[in-house]
Amino acid sequence: MSIFDGLLGNASENDNQDTQQELTRILASDERVEKAYSIIRDQIIFTNKRLILVDKQGVTGKKKEYLSVPYRSIERFSMETTGHFDLDAELKIWVRGQTEPISKTFRNDQNIHDISRALAEYAL
Repeated sequence: MSIFDGLLGNASENDNQDTQQELTRILASDERVEKAYSIIRDQIIFTNKRLILVDKQGVTGKKKEYLSVPYRSIERFSMETTGHFDLDAELKIWVRGQTEPISKTFRNDQNIHDISRALAEYAL
């Protein structure tokens, strides 16, 4: 996907090696990035041990929040696809101990299916 797609809110798959390099300071010694996606400035990263959600904040995006969710803590997840009049797709992930789900919005995007499939592979 192009930079233009990312700006529109469409997810694009990232290179696993580049993402591994970016996260070397927070990954465990035997942890490896298996899939990584960008949505505008944020990222959804699947490792062999956990799900990492990166929320870039501020104007420059230099400040980042890393939310680490062990796969065993994911209770359920849902995917809402786009329709004729509703052009937003939505992914919701319920984590044990939280009342509200983690929610990510996609715009007219096919990669939500890939992300949902990856969640099924790792969390089930």
